[in-house]
Amino acid sequence: MKTAEIKRRYLAHFEANGHAVVPSAPLPAISDPNLLFVNAGMVQFVPYFLGQQTPPYPRAVSVQKCIRTPDIDEVGKTSRHGTFFQMNGNFSFGDYFKAGAIPLAWELTTKPVDQGGFGLDPERVWATVYLDDDEAYDIWLRTGVPAERIVRRGKKDNFWSMGIPGPAGPCSELYYDRGPEYGLEGGPEVDEDRYLEFWNLVFMQYEIADVRSKEEFRIVGELPRKNIDTGMGLERMASILQGVDNLYEIDEVRPILDRAAELTGKRYGVHSGHAANQSHPDDVRLRVIADHVRTALMLIGDGVTPSNEGRGYVLRRIMRRAIRAVRLLGWQERALPELLPVARDCMVPSYPELAKDFDRISAYAYAEEDAFLATLRAGTTILDTAITETRTSGGKALSGDKAFQLHDTYGFPIDLTLEIAAEQGLDVDQEGFRRLMADQRARAKADAQARKTGHTDLSAYRSVLDSGGPVTFTGYTEVTRESTVRALLGAEGPRAAAVEGDLVELVLDTTPFYAEGGGQQPDHGMITVGGGQVEVLDVQQPVPGLIVHRARVIRGEVRAGETGYAEIDTNRRRAISRSHTATHLVHQTMRNFLGESATQAGSLNAPGRLRFDFNTATGVAPSVLHDVEQQINEVLLADLEVHAFITSQEEARRIGAMALFGEKYGEQVRVVEVGDYARELCGGTHVSRSGQLGLVKILSEGSIGSGVRRVEALVGIDAFNFLAREHLLVARLAELYRVPAEQVADRVEQTVTQLRDAEKELEKLRGQLVLGGAAALAAQAKDVRGVAYVGTEAPEGAAGNDVRTLAQEIRGRIDPARPGVVAVAARSNGKASLVVAVNAAARSRGLAANDLVKAAFSGRGGGSPDLAQGGGLPGSEVPNLLLTVEKAVAEA
Repeated sequence: MKTAEIKRRYLAHFEANGHAVVPSAPLPAISDPNLLFVNAGMVQFVPYFLGQQTPPYPRAVSVQKCIRTPDIDEVGKTSRHGTFFQMNGNFSFGDYFKAGAIPLAWELTTKPVDQGGFGLDPERVWATVYLDDDEAYDIWLRTGVPAERIVRRGKKDNFWSMGIPGPAGPCSELYYDRGPEYGLEGGPEVDEDRYLEFWNLVFMQYEIADVRSKEEFRIVGELPRKNIDTGMGLERMASILQGVDNLYEIDEVRPILDRAAELTGKRYGVHSGHAANQSHPDDVRLRVIADHVRTALMLIGDGVTPSNEGRGYVLRRIMRRAIRAVRLLGWQERALPELLPVARDCMVPSYPELAKDFDRISAYAYAEEDAFLATLRAGTTILDTAITETRTSGGKALSGDKAFQLHDTYGFPIDLTLEIAAEQGLDVDQEGFRRLMADQRARAKADAQARKTGHTDLSAYRSVLDSGGPVTFTGYTEVTRESTVRALLGAEGPRAAAVEGDLVELVLDTTPFYAEGGGQQPDHGMITVGGGQVEVLDVQQPVPGLIVHRARVIRGEVRAGETGYAEIDTNRRRAISRSHTATHLVHQTMRNFLGESATQAGSLNAPGRLRFDFNTATGVAPSVLHDVEQQINEVLLADLEVHAFITSQEEARRIGAMALFGEKYGEQVRVVEVGDYARELCGGTHVSRSGQLGLVKILSEGSIGSGVRRVEALVGIDAFNFLAREHLLVARLAELYRVPAEQVADRVEQTVTQLRDAEKELEKLRGQLVLGGAAALAAQAKDVRGVAYVGTEAPEGAAGNDVRTLAQEIRGRIDPARPGVVAVAARSNGKASLVVAVNAAARSRGLAANDLVKAAFSGRGGGSPDLAQGGGLPGSEVPNLLLTVEKAVAEA
């Protein structure tokens, strides 16, 4: 059975059982900052499971495109690991539970093929359940699985959660016994190569808290609405139904593998056994090629492009592993032009959009291969020489500086260096490599600051520093200062003078202006020099010890060597200082509630607002966030003294001052204390008492990456103004609804619910309107060479589902004994679409809906012989589409 047919049967089975068919979400998980890619079928339904959104349907079914890369090094070595895969899933949102999910899975699994099922031998199917899940165990028994083939397993295998507090529950897995040639007898606990898992049914029935690991958590209680989340691996089912050893040999992957074998002159499978651990290295490489080429096709198809970070880097790594594997097998020419079209042809039956978009996909892929081949030519020679030298000298590890040179000079990825070195029996000095990378990042950071102030060449700054020494910062104790202009710098370097309108950089010998750093934004203000005046727009420290003022001359002339008067914008400084002190309080309070692991990972202190990033394994509950905010404001009411002092690092550690991980500190450090409440190393400016902050209002908390959360808050008058606006808004809503303010939220929720209900009713009425003329259209069918043909345009505004339903409804009203073809066209957003439905009598005469659609769209479009669709042409083409289908029927 072809993979596309397995997918079709799965969707049809659950659609027939009341599930809404939901399309696959794109692979890039853009809405979830914790994920680079969708990695499970349930990802797009998470807001429904968490109760964040109301699901538009009680039950759903989908076939979701997924990417998983943590086990990328296992690809090709096992029967289970693939980077791209498709997850068939059926979901219930508070509708049916175990008694509904288990029979649905069993029915589709074991129902004969000629009745629409997968036809697996019931005697070879095993089930696992969670240790104490007697309910699932009893349902499997009643379904027909004997007790000896129902295995109880622990949390590691049969309990599911997202790794954070929230919904969780036991699961039940289905395994298929592939026979003694694949391994040992005894069930899934004995051999998971022989007994291949193909379906996992998750029963979300509990709420968990205090999550420490996959197996360490506390069950708080049962969920008020129990949910079902199942996943059936499409590739795994395909390998079972197609009688092949692993997912690399199914119809959507094997042709790519065969083409790679043909290019390289290898014979796949000749030197390998059935089990994955019996695979010859050449076969492993061929599988890697097939898997990675298909994955690259799907990723680029969904909009990901090769790059050096994030999703683009994952794609780049996958492509480069495939290209290198081809070369290791002996093919030295460009490989992707030979392999990517094969992958396209494999996947088009399920994803017809790949054919239409192939020019764009292939352009990115082929360009990436060309760039990598150039990298390989330069880097491999150097790496091979380095490996030879290391082995000749008796060394067992490639030096960190050689690995860094390959990465920095030749663009040779470190993971590839590690992989090649390991194949030669060598380690790599990864610590040395990371140290050199850190040094490079530090240089890049300094360069970025230099660019920000207008200079990429730091020599001018170093010259100023060398000639006059470090600039003295006096801003902790004063906001104005008489000072001498030590140097003026322009885009071309040092200059003697600047006139009105010039952008220039000033270096003073002493300054009250704070340079951006430690998350604190720079001071602004004015510097008056002789008869001229400059407005300070930015302050940076491009090299340690040198404070540079980026400014615009707004009056007169400014000359180097003259005495000036520096005056900062005190309102801005005070607002920023309030934010910085508030950040310290947020940091300490988060640690109070979440533990010492909640350490700062970044911050921004701006006038009246702050952004605080911190490390934590889980999200912060709204109730905890409320308590954090309340405790901070209680510290403000206590009006604690804010005190800063200089001490040794050792003494700072002794008194418990917090230091930021990764920051470098000298022997002498500056400690800022807020009473006895908070104590932290900090070089920023602060208020003198906590009461001066006035008010702190937390606006939001959310994830910005794996294990990193972000809090944003307002401070002082900005917080007050925000609350005042909120109060006015609530008061206005209360006036409109004519209810007390505390009832506004309930009334708004009622309004939203009513609007949604109205939208559903409108959709229902629209559907009835569309279908209302089906009988009349069927009665007026035109006879085209013995075929009852109906060609019509759907009413304006008809949705895609309505158009398909109308075509099917008209077809159903044609005498089944008479061959019938129905073509319904529609216009939407200036584009034409077409749905063709063909009855059984017409199919017996050789008419197929997908062929008729392709005739109308010049080979594009897709579907099945009885129902197909296409689109994309201008709306004005609707009449021509209907005529083309009629002509194709006449000529058939």
